Amino acid sequence: MAQIGYHISHEQFPPSELLELAKKAEAAGFQFCLSSDHFHPWMESQGQSGFAWSWLGAAMAQTSLSFGVVNCPTFRYHPAIIAQAAATLDEMFPGRFWIAPGSGQALNEAIVSEHWPEKSIRNSRLKEAVEIMRDLWNGETVTRHELIKVENAKLYTRPKTKIAVIGAAITPETASWLAGWADGLITVSKPIDKLKEVIKAWRDNGGEGKPMVLKAQLSYDKTEDEARRGAHEQWKSNVFGSRLQSELKTPKDFEEAAKFVTPDQMDEAVNISSDPQRHIEWLQEYIDLGFDKIDLHNVNRKQEQFIEVFGEKVLPALSNK
Repeated sequence: MAQIGYHISHEQFPPSELLELAKKAEAAGFQFCLSSDHFHPWMESQGQSGFAWSWLGAAMAQTSLSFGVVNCPTFRYHPAIIAQAAATLDEMFPGRFWIAPGSGQALNEAIVSEHWPEKSIRNSRLKEAVEIMRDLWNGETVTRHELIKVENAKLYTRPKTKIAVIGAAITPETASWLAGWADGLITVSKPIDKLKEVIKAWRDNGGEGKPMVLKAQLSYDKTEDEARRGAHEQWKSNVFGSRLQSELKTPKDFEEAAKFVTPDQMDEAVNISSDPQRHIEWLQEYIDLGFDKIDLHNVNRKQEQFIEVFGEKVLPALSNK
């Protein structure tokens, strides 16, 4: 049975509000949370971007949920620091934390980089970063002089359990590359035929039998028009392909790119409906594809309504199937 989680969108809401929403999500029956880790929001109009790692400590102390974070452990972070942060969380809250590392987006990472490298180099840095983190979690003293430099690093506070590394992939090519070394896959919702391509690439190249996580982007509201309007206002900057999403550097760049996106063009990126039954059907399709965890990101601003309605109507329906 797939676990259903609640998405923590630091780009859209202040950390104090997200903390209360996480507690309400737990009370409503959501089973985990997945946090973003941004320096900038996608658009100026979203208006927030709290520090995920400070927030995670508070949220894990005030709930009993498990938590993941989508993180680029290179560029603005050094993997030794992310390894230490993750180990500290697992020491305090054993078995409740996992990390979803990705190769990064210029929006967040280029703030500390004189040159934003091409995807192949970012991938190489990501794999090195994960190797460094795993070695540190295992108690090794790490020295490497490759794309990432680290000298005589050792963690003295180590995790109590194995921290799962759930590799982030949007394209089949990245899913195929991750499959041989990541503990699991996380990807984002898209039309089923395209999602099947990502899953096949993952399973055919070493991912068979490993867990899969889906970030399902949706917009629920009381009417179809409100649901569509809310999705467009908050998430029109996220309808583009992987390459463009990773290259634009500022929220204003994303707003400029999204200037001509219309509400009717949101459907490939967001499941939009005012009918809980329709959302149940979409989610059941994802479960049937083999996803073990589904993180629900209601991209509009009406979070309390979403948590209440899905807690009453959607989560019980899925658990009874």
